[in-house]
Amino acid sequence: MSVQNPRSVVVTGAGRGIGAALARAYAAQGVAMLLVGRDAGRLEGIAAECAARGAAVETAAVDVTEVERLAAALVAFDAAHAVDLVIANAGVSGGLEPQRRFETFATAQRQLRINLEGAIATVAPLVEPMRARKRGQIALMSSLAALQPVGDTAAYSASKAGILAWGEALGDFLAGDGIAVSVICPGFVTSDMSARYGGPKPFEMSADDAAALIRRKLAAQKPVIAFPWQMVAAIRVGRILPRAVRRMILGRVPVDIAPDRHG
Repeated sequence: MSVQNPRSVVVTGAGRGIGAALARAYAAQGVAMLLVGRDAGRLEGIAAECAARGAAVETAAVDVTEVERLAAALVAFDAAHAVDLVIANAGVSGGLEPQRRFETFATAQRQLRINLEGAIATVAPLVEPMRARKRGQIALMSSLAALQPVGDTAAYSASKAGILAWGEALGDFLAGDGIAVSVICPGFVTSDMSARYGGPKPFEMSADDAAALIRRKLAAQKPVIAFPWQMVAAIRVGRILPRAVRRMILGRVPVDIAPDRHG
């Protein structure tokens, strides 16, 4: 296995958006893949696309909050194919209630469970097998919201910041084990999730373009993959501004998140 061409790949949230694009990006002759997602129909469609590119594809119609079922699927696939790369991509978004009432605990909890706990549940069963083999790569899908939280999407920002912190800590823990850990912090990527976002989407990228960029950066074993550069630069400038100024700028762009029809 090389990080440029992993031969055994796991992708969660693979049925749509950036997860589907990443699955297609890694699908090739001789590659074994496990695609995980909630929507069995969408998952099978992406699996067929990957198989057409030569990959040997298995699917698991599992929600990442179903921890025992998820672990069983991961452990079985790893036993058969020795996972080279796992991409913990599954995620949801949420925001304010109607009339700009603050998000409910249930809305916040769902995002934390799927985005943060789901990522940990995806990676945890594979850490010790990878350590035993002294090789492997782990990629965790965070967001630019981890670098600049947004008041209208507090729980989403918190869940993604948690992924960034956990991923950086995991990378430190595994530094001597031959295992690379990367945290991916994208901006706006065209997807069903992005379509539900009712605010401006500067420098939005297609899912396929984002997947190609992510693959290049993962091959280079970048610990944090944040893009697009224009948004990253704006966030860095914003972080050195007084909080009152930053709050005023962010407050000029209210965010409306439509309900998740796939939840």
